[in-house]
Amino acid sequence: MGVFAKVFSHEALESYLPKIQQVIQESLRVWSSNPEPINVYRESQRLSFTMAVRVLLGFRVSEEEMRHLFSTFQDFVDNLFSLPIDLPFSGYRKGIRARDTLQKSIEKAIREKPLCSQGKDYSDALDVLMESAKENGAELTMQELKESTIELIFAAFATTASASTSLIMQLLRHPAVLERLREELRVRGLLHNGCLVPGELRLDTIVSLKYLDCVIKEVLRLFTPVSGAYRTAMQTFELDGVQIPKGWSVMYSIRDTHDTSAVFKDVDAFDPDRFSQERGEDKEGRFHYLPFGGGVRSCLGKQLATLFLRILAIELASTSRFELATRQFPRVVTVPVVHPVDGLKVKFYGLDSNQNEIMAKSDELLGATV
Repeated sequence: MGVFAKVFSHEALESYLPKIQQVIQESLRVWSSNPEPINVYRESQRLSFTMAVRVLLGFRVSEEEMRHLFSTFQDFVDNLFSLPIDLPFSGYRKGIRARDTLQKSIEKAIREKPLCSQGKDYSDALDVLMESAKENGAELTMQELKESTIELIFAAFATTASASTSLIMQLLRHPAVLERLREELRVRGLLHNGCLVPGELRLDTIVSLKYLDCVIKEVLRLFTPVSGAYRTAMQTFELDGVQIPKGWSVMYSIRDTHDTSAVFKDVDAFDPDRFSQERGEDKEGRFHYLPFGGGVRSCLGKQLATLFLRILAIELASTSRFELATRQFPRVVTVPVVHPVDGLKVKFYGLDSNQNEIMAKSDELLGATV
């Protein structure tokens, strides 16, 4: 727990920030260069995966290697919950094969990874894990490193992609919210003549953007990526006349909690202002709002996930124009995580300093790596 606290500390987030922004900017340029609408959910998965591999883990891999890693990881995730039937064409066998291929690629990336002392300007999650193990007198084996790497990628992958897709869908549904985000950036001196002011996007500045914070919170309230989680009863207790014995596993529903909490007014409406300082609907109790779980076992990566969504919203508000490519918004399903049934088809356009459409950057720029 203490090790991962270092990975997601304020100092660590400050060092991740410019690299996350660069990965997001490159992805938006690629999305805008596509003459056809993109599948937002699939591309958000690719974006989340790239962020985890290049920023969180510090791997230096080529675009071709990244595409191969992403495809292999997708095969692994798609077959993760297959029935354990070991036949040649079963999902289980595909999942095992993808896992083995993934671990070989990750081992290669780990061996080629530069150390903190070799020209790197920040310590990534893998650096922290290895250094902490050394401090405790036990170096991690290659197998332990590979397993930790896959865990970190998995933790950052599905839920972040789900939330990113939900964010884009709500900005499409509510253009007035998008315009208010732009206005907040203008007032704070971050957006000038339709362009982000270079060097002004710092962690403390991002955290201080109040309306942006309200928007992200409301997206996570209405479209919490994960339905719920399990906890163990530490003591026997009674709930609505039913006794729950000590030691039992109990599942709590995040989504139902958000939908039924009396503190939220008009629960089905997308209303970021419910989280404003004036209204503060989330301040009326401890466990009415818990998109990242609650208590001592809440999600360790919640600050990183929130930072990623904030930077994405800032970039969307300042550098992109995008429109729904279908006649209606798609239905949203909740398994395995919240996502639109068709992935959300959206056409992206690049913008110049006057918020007009422009052609995408050159291939050389698109191929830049972190």
